[in-house]
Amino acid sequence: MDLDESPVFVISVAATLASMHPQTLRQYDRLGLVSPGRTRGRGRRYSRRDIATLREIQRLSQEEGINLAGIKRILDLERRVEDLERENDALQARVNAQGRVFAASATGDVVEVRRGQRIRRVSYEAGALGGGEGTPGTPSSRQVSGALVLWRPVR
Repeated sequence: MDLDESPVFVISVAATLASMHPQTLRQYDRLGLVSPGRTRGRGRRYSRRDIATLREIQRLSQEEGINLAGIKRILDLERRVEDLERENDALQARVNAQGRVFAASATGDVVEVRRGQRIRRVSYEAGALGGGEGTPGTPSSRQVSGALVLWRPVR
């Protein structure tokens, strides 16, 4: 659910909407549980998202028995997950839009392969997981240098 983050409610209205005392909202602000917007005169302005967070704090405290330190940690982790999900979505959109192809060298470096670029492939004999250079079934270092394995992101 995407809640409006515009700071619109004064503390008395926010406290009423969250069924809390205004002093509780001030304490939560000091503890960093909810950080409302501020006016030029430093008055607090709460958004709909802030009200939802206040209600969640109350639920976690009263129904789940979690202390304020635990609630702060939960809220911080939830915000971090939301940030990472947004970042992941943005990166996935970039990959899908560009249709990029990546490759991994024998040393493990990952590089982007430009469209039309040819990749030199190395053929391994059966049992290629054998010992060092010169061991049957293992490519020499000359064969491995610059060898790439293609990887295409799943769409």
